[in-house]
Amino acid sequence: MLTLHHLNNSRSQRVLWLLEELAVPYELQLYQRDPKTMLAPPSLKAIHPLGKSPILTDGDLVIAETGAIFEYLLARHEGHPLVPAPGSPERFRLTYWLHYAEGSAMPPLLLKLLFSRVPKQAPWFLRPVAKMIAVGAMSGFVDPQLRLHSSYWEETLATSGWFVGTDFSAADIMMSFPVETSKARGGIGLDKPRLLAYLAAIHARPAYTQALERGGPYAYAS
Repeated sequence: MLTLHHLNNSRSQRVLWLLEELAVPYELQLYQRDPKTMLAPPSLKAIHPLGKSPILTDGDLVIAETGAIFEYLLARHEGHPLVPAPGSPERFRLTYWLHYAEGSAMPPLLLKLLFSRVPKQAPWFLRPVAKMIAVGAMSGFVDPQLRLHSSYWEETLATSGWFVGTDFSAADIMMSFPVETSKARGGIGLDKPRLLAYLAAIHARPAYTQALERGGPYAYAS
């Protein structure tokens, strides 16, 4: 039996959504972030040494990293509408987006979160310097990178409204987290109508709603 070890407000939401789209039986183990540190609870380390979600277990097999979990599940469901045919251009693009979502899209968003917190967490006498450094990093690197990536997403959606081919696919599930996070942090507005339409379309999918019902509140669903 598949078991998803799911942390609230995390990348794990995509795996939960994928499982619902595939309509496969699975069990769900819920974990909550520490309200002060926002870190995962230590109990996750009993499943995987890094103690980070998502983690999928299948019997004795333990799979971490969202992209690896996606590849494992999709390989078991060849022929499903979410999975382009092996050897097709669409399958290559699916693989690309599975890696891009974490390898290129998320680092600027994590830096945005980090530099927004640095001034508040610094000792009071260092806050002016910390703020100056954070503002400089944001304006000089982080925000330009976020604009670059969001423009890339907007252009990609021009053909069909989806990230791969003409239909919704697993790539759209994988890309949901960077797009949702970018919108939540002010990186997507009315100047990105295709991305806004994409978000409305994925949020309207029944499996997305079912994943929310099973996984609990998710800050980026609005």
